[in-house]
Amino acid sequence: MNEEELREQINILKKEKNAVLLGHNYQPGNIQDISDYVGDSLGLSKQAAQTEAEIIVFCGVKFMAESAKILSPNKTVLLPEIEATCPMAEMIDAHGLRKKKKEYPEAAVVTYVNSTAEVKAESDICCTSSNALEVVESISEEQIIFAPDQNLGNYVAAQTDKEIILWDGYCSTHHRVKPEEIREVKKKHPEAPILVHPECVSGVVEQADYVGSTAGILEYAHSSKADKIIIGTEQGLIHRLKKENPDKKFYVLSPALICPNMKKISLKKVLNSLENFETEIEIPEDIRIKAEQALNRMLEVTG
Repeated sequence: MNEEELREQINILKKEKNAVLLGHNYQPGNIQDISDYVGDSLGLSKQAAQTEAEIIVFCGVKFMAESAKILSPNKTVLLPEIEATCPMAEMIDAHGLRKKKKEYPEAAVVTYVNSTAEVKAESDICCTSSNALEVVESISEEQIIFAPDQNLGNYVAAQTDKEIILWDGYCSTHHRVKPEEIREVKKKHPEAPILVHPECVSGVVEQADYVGSTAGILEYAHSSKADKIIIGTEQGLIHRLKKENPDKKFYVLSPALICPNMKKISLKKVLNSLENFETEIEIPEDIRIKAEQALNRMLEVTG
């Protein structure tokens, strides 16, 4: 089956089975193009919860599909490639977090949404890359265990007076970007603003013209008068940036900015997922409820 035939079959099955297809900003271009909604992980999960669809096909990585299931427990959530996991989410588990909580009994736990359902369930509140500082500032405790992304935690710590206890985790894709790469790019394109994700190391973040989530980067790029822009996040976002801003040129900050796990989903796997209900995401209800509470606390703070 060629690509056009795959798309046709996917669209037919979506209608037949009342399914919605979600594509993360880092997915391959052909996956983004066939998705009903494209966005960041939490935004997509919230969107899916509001639809009438009975089936959610999440083209992203596993923790994202779990978030969709947490917020839509009565819907079937499918992840087309079960091996599409997030290395950072796997750098922490519930047992390890419980141990850390015993070390710091007075601390509140703020957990990045890039984490498993089990870890969210052990947390007081979740955060995203765009609202992490707001969430931390909303908490009465002065001591915060911030997990699992040390780089996002460092970014927050530089802007708050609270004591931030960092977990030793990171996004292996963003973590690979080196500060010297920004200096080299500035020599080649001195007029181009550099937009980076806060999952990058502090030496990269400090040199950027803008630091923000994928949604923030999209908004900045749209409103910027610059016709050349350097993007310091997973290169899949450039597909959407080009579609939405055809008059501008976008350059990836580093060749290291590619997440192999985000590229594991293909049109063929999406079709297989719809045909055979592979792979369905299941979360024990006691864990799901606790994880939902942590997400809802965040939504109460930030909307």
